[in-house]
This record gives sequence, structure tokens and C-alpha cells, in this order.
Amino acid sequence: MPWFVKIEKGIVDKSVFDQYVPAHLAYVSQLIQNGYRAKTGYWRERGGGMLLFEADDLLQAQAIIAQDPLVQNGCIDYELHEWCIVAE
Repeated sequence: MPWFVKIEKGIVDKSVFDQYVPAHLAYVSQLIQNGYRAKTGYWRERGGGMLLFEADDLLQAQAIIAQDPLVQNGCIDYELHEWCIVAE
């Protein structure tokens, strides 16, 4: 399966953003359980982060991102890219 990356930037106050972090983490755990090999994290300097995951194709990746609580609650702007691995 191809890898995809959602690069995100927070667009709401941290207090609002933090309300949806537990739901986001639960969603990522569900992705892992369903075999998408997801990993999530934030930039040390704050204000953004990244979700890395596998999906069958771009359409499935877009559907996965659309279900992320951070997206559904308008907490982030993001870019979605297919990541082409050239070495492991």
C-alpha cells in the first residue's frame, strides 16, 4: 500500500484544539487497528503536525482524512500528499 502524509497547521486557539486531541488520538488508534500503520505527532515549535499512514489510493486517503476529528471540527488546515519511498 502507498504511504500518505497529512501535513497540518492549527488554525484555532490551543484551548479549542486541545478539546479534540483525545478524539484524534482515538481515531489514529482505530486506523492502526485497521492496518493503516498510522503515526501522528506535532512539531516541537507547536502550531502544526503530521499524520503518516498507508491507504490503497488517494481517494481512500482523502476519505480517511475527512474522518479525522481535527478536520471535522475545523481545527486545522492541511495538505495531503502521497509519499514515494525511495529507500528503507
